[in-house]
Amino acid sequence: MQPNLKIGIVGLPGKWSTEILAKAVAEKTGFHLVIDMSLVKLDLSTQELSYKGQNLCLMDALIVKKISHQYSPHMLDRLELLKIAENAGVKIFSRPKKIQRLIDRLSCTVSLNQAGIPMPETRIMENIEDAITTVDDFGIAIFKPLFSSKARGMRIIRKTDGRAIVRKAVEKFKSDNQVMYIQKKLDLGGRDMGLIFLDGCYLGAYARVAEKDAWNTSIHSGGVYAPAEPSDEIVQLACRAQSVFDMAYTTVDVAETKNGPVIFEVSAFGGFRGAIDGIGIDVAELYVDNVLKTLE
Repeated sequence: MQPNLKIGIVGLPGKWSTEILAKAVAEKTGFHLVIDMSLVKLDLSTQELSYKGQNLCLMDALIVKKISHQYSPHMLDRLELLKIAENAGVKIFSRPKKIQRLIDRLSCTVSLNQAGIPMPETRIMENIEDAITTVDDFGIAIFKPLFSSKARGMRIIRKTDGRAIVRKAVEKFKSDNQVMYIQKKLDLGGRDMGLIFLDGCYLGAYARVAEKDAWNTSIHSGGVYAPAEPSDEIVQLACRAQSVFDMAYTTVDVAETKNGPVIFEVSAFGGFRGAIDGIGIDVAELYVDNVLKTLE
């Protein structure tokens, strides 16, 4: 127990991963505070960032578990608010500017590409004709929103559907997505992996196994967690990928293909459920222990 430390959890009140993290903090410090960013306010005249009477600029640390129910550009605004607390000397895990690079799928992809990390063939564009040509070239293409998680909003478009259907599908996606992020669909055998990193150190890996006939492995789409034993090559690749972003805690999505492993993304808010359900690791407790060690 380290009493007198005030460590707040930025997350979603009532949600499992947020609450187990807050519980772990409370057990080790005696302090419990879950911060809903939709209720946080900033007074620039006093530089006070407050939540339910608590001045977040006077906290010892904040752990960012979730910052919104849904991915959107508004998440970037909330991270800007947290920078006020950070500038006041509050330790934030992970730092807002680090998280910002991972909120936008395009920013994450460009950063990984520039670091030489292998990814699925990807094209980004705004022009509908270019997108239709990309479907022709890829055969089967996955259109991904720039702000989403767990495959939400993603759409499969196949060349074999015919030019008229392809055009209609592209136009529909474009109506909600000014910038079109398109990846070639790879044969993953209905399985990919999440590799877990705490302060840059590898903890273990779990697999996500797709539900029968599902095109993606997301738990949101019916996938299930299972143990995984990635090769040393894959662990080293994932370690390189996460090092680009220097997160306090993250997971790296990796898949094996006939041409070798590829990285899909590094998570802005690494999940806990895969770790505990897939391989029995209580990441929340390890995370809090690491935060306390850092604060010492």
